[in-house]
Amino acid sequence: MSTGPKLQYAEWLKDADTVAVLAALGAGARIVGGAVRNHLMGEPVADIDIACVETPEKSQALLEAKGIKVVLTGVQHGTITAVMPTRQFEVTTLRVDVATDGRHADVAFTGDWIEDAKRRDFTVNALYADADGTVHDPLGTGLDDLALRRIRFIGDAATRISEDYLRVLRFFRFHAWYGKGEPDADGLKACADARDDLLQLSGERVRDELLKIAAADHAGAAYRQLAATGILSVVLPEASRLDRFEHLVDIEANQLFTTDALLRLASMFELDKDGVAALAARLRLSNKERARVTAMLTDQTKIVAYLSIREVRKALYLIGAECFKDRVMLGWAGDRPGHNNFQWRAMIAMADSWTKPEFPLTGQMIKQAGVPEGPEIGRVSREVEEWWIDADFTDDEFSIIERLKAVVQATVY
Repeated sequence: MSTGPKLQYAEWLKDADTVAVLAALGAGARIVGGAVRNHLMGEPVADIDIACVETPEKSQALLEAKGIKVVLTGVQHGTITAVMPTRQFEVTTLRVDVATDGRHADVAFTGDWIEDAKRRDFTVNALYADADGTVHDPLGTGLDDLALRRIRFIGDAATRISEDYLRVLRFFRFHAWYGKGEPDADGLKACADARDDLLQLSGERVRDELLKIAAADHAGAAYRQLAATGILSVVLPEASRLDRFEHLVDIEANQLFTTDALLRLASMFELDKDGVAALAARLRLSNKERARVTAMLTDQTKIVAYLSIREVRKALYLIGAECFKDRVMLGWAGDRPGHNNFQWRAMIAMADSWTKPEFPLTGQMIKQAGVPEGPEIGRVSREVEEWWIDADFTDDEFSIIERLKAVVQATVY
């Protein structure tokens, strides 16, 4: 087993909760995967996962003996969760795959770190670290690949993919986030060969990976590669506007906007309401996500780079700031690169500082003008509101009352 340098300046490793969990589990526990990989790459560390030689039952007993709460999240696969005040830690017993079907695996527990490493997906994810920060590379390839920012499957790529078809999309995701240069040729070919197997996966798993790829700095290149291998046409056949998607990725990066994965994904589509509904059902989008994508793709409000300030305020009032900004970003991404950047960005700035005005006319005021109770009140209110919007939300109460009287006289009596 290859041993690398110790993790340097890993505050997350020195954190009291991390220290407590590792101490409770003893010398047979190591940090594994993403936390080690990201720290060595200089990337942010989020989740801290732990690999352990003890069985789930023994790990649970060791943790609870130190007063640490344990949740049995996946005992059949060797995983429990240690719940601490600042974070949660997934603790998984070393294991080997006994049988796989491309979606699920039956596992057996082992005490062999090399065998545990062999069942993982990519070499850069098969790195472990002791509580003192000493890094272990059981397969002897992870640290070299990490230094080169090279994403490679462990062993035979086709075999790794056959164990879990989602690894096809994970290959593109990890390369988009952490890779450098062209994707590994063997991995790319194995992914292309397995593209039809992705149809066996659940919509939720596919959606999550597609969004994670879309959120990467190099998302444009990743989706071009997905298209070139024929994978995109299998998992996202609606994606007809990669040009707009790539421009949006560049805009967010160059204009220092916060990355918006859902907006990026939606920018690839030109769909009507039925099309969005079908896509949302297949990818299991939440109701909120579905409503947002439907609005941005089907709203017919005129959104162009040369809108006047008055027209911007009107659009904001009618469709709301979220939909307005989504429409502006899609319009910007559909514009020629470098064209009208100032105008598009100015509209985003206006939306961010905009406060929706309150329509000053009340039902009581309408009744006092002689409108009877019932649907007529709503109709008159809408008539006056349309005038008020066109008047750029005037706060002149006299003018509003005069307009109300005119509408009542013309349409009620």
